[in-house]
Amino acid sequence: MTRAASIERKTNETQIQLSLSLDGTGRADLNSSIPFLDHMLDQVARHGLIDLKVEANGDREIDDHHTVEDIGICFGEALREAVGDKAGIVRYGHAYVPLDEALSRVVLDFSGRPGLEYHIDFPKETVGGFDIDLFKEFFQAVSNHARITLHIDNLRGGNNHHIIETVFKAFGRALRMAIEADPRQSGVPSTKGAL
Repeated sequence: MTRAASIERKTNETQIQLSLSLDGTGRADLNSSIPFLDHMLDQVARHGLIDLKVEANGDREIDDHHTVEDIGICFGEALREAVGDKAGIVRYGHAYVPLDEALSRVVLDFSGRPGLEYHIDFPKETVGGFDIDLFKEFFQAVSNHARITLHIDNLRGGNNHHIIETVFKAFGRALRMAIEADPRQSGVPSTKGAL
């Protein structure tokens, strides 16, 4: 069974095309028009072993908010569609990732219940000209539309780039763990029988 999905979203603010394959090799073809976001999405693809393609145009003359949020929406919808009924997956994933002085932890659950706990204290408001508040918007959109419970904690760090890179790498690693096939789990990993 191919675990892949393609999502297209067109609004008055953005035009997004996103496709992913959960059983990929980490290949990324990214053109979000936001270079720092592309760099972070590349981390998710590479560390999650997800093939990911993003083409996005948005009203960046206003700011990056709509483009970042809508890419998160599309990523979440594609993730939900590609994982299917969740039969046979591990369901839970977690990862700690360091980068020099920074250390972050991401824990997630394909619970069917969206929820984000996001705990990062950035030392500055931007990184590479990118508004760091938008990272929370991205992960909120992913959580809502993938219907996953997502906990993101930065445990330490003094450099914005290092902090956010550890978060995206850890997200990719946790995602990879959660969507892996569990050889001992034939059905949906829940006492409810559905997620």
